[in-house]
Amino acid sequence: MNVKDFNFELPQELIAQDPLEDRSSSRLLVLDKKTGEIEHRTFRDILSYLRKGDCLVINDTKVIRPDCWGKEGTEAKIEILLSKAENDIWETLVKPGKKAKIGTVITFGEGLLTGTVVDIVDEGNRLIQFSYEGIFEEILDRLGQMPLPPYITHQLKDQTRYQTVYAKHEGSAAAPTAGLHFTKELLAEIEAMGVVIAHVTLHVGLGTFRPVKVDEIEDHHMHSEFYIVDEAEAKKVNDTKKNGGRIVCVGTTSCRTVESASSDDGVLKAGSGWTEIFIYPGYRFKTLDCLITNFHLPESTLVMLVSALAGREHVLNAYEEAIRERYRFFSFGDAMFITDLHERVSSDDGDQTGKETGERMER
Repeated sequence: MNVKDFNFELPQELIAQDPLEDRSSSRLLVLDKKTGEIEHRTFRDILSYLRKGDCLVINDTKVIRPDCWGKEGTEAKIEILLSKAENDIWETLVKPGKKAKIGTVITFGEGLLTGTVVDIVDEGNRLIQFSYEGIFEEILDRLGQMPLPPYITHQLKDQTRYQTVYAKHEGSAAAPTAGLHFTKELLAEIEAMGVVIAHVTLHVGLGTFRPVKVDEIEDHHMHSEFYIVDEAEAKKVNDTKKNGGRIVCVGTTSCRTVESASSDDGVLKAGSGWTEIFIYPGYRFKTLDCLITNFHLPESTLVMLVSALAGREHVLNAYEEAIRERYRFFSFGDAMFITDLHERVSSDDGDQTGKETGERMER
């Protein structure tokens, strides 16, 4: 399968540069994963599509401020973006990379932080060992900036807007952006409906910004990301499956976590580890039923993932519709809910659910 099969033309003006004032007021395109049918709503209308007995899986990772500017001697500034650490040595993206040779010493904040390049990973990535006094995270808060994606050129006035309202565990180089649409009030309403909310953690790495550089997607190697699934949260997911409820993942990171940590029979296992799972058309989902996601970059692994769930033609048709309707794209953009609009439930409230679905179809 060729990477060009996942290309589409996106007008630059549809790339959202700023978050909306109200997180939950973004638009919501609902896509039937079986028929390709589309409905246009606002994100708060997600309440109409969730139902009692579902499990909403959210990624509670928190973005660290790893985007720092330093100097190599008296030379021009060097920008580094921290990704992941092991034994106090960080993998980083360095710009310009040619200045960061092994042994290069980079100083930040007039010596508040010093980094030494100890290895070269590839053309732009370096392993850097830092020296400092005090607490590293507090130093990053003083020196670092929120690492916005390269397609966002505006300065972010409120740094919390690139964090979900449930962000808890620091470690991500980028936000799980599908979760940015939720407010605490909306989550409370969802729980009040009888929807269980399960927390998982996947720390988003720098690879989320890297393009696919091969022609055939089967030849692409995914970057690795660290995930954690606690026993109590795994039980929520597994109990939901046993009781006939749906597993609704918020974002591709939650999806990759549950699919990585699940056995072939769909049982989510508690634990932690690194995942390099690559989900593209032909993949058979073990645990996930529905997905809340944003609109992704052309030819990206994320477009391939949603195409695995809803079919490439359905997804690209939905993207064309979103472009015609002037939806906002990417991290601060609008949302998509991939589900089965015609699915019925055999529970006490099944008749009401079917009635609500029918009403939506008439509108």
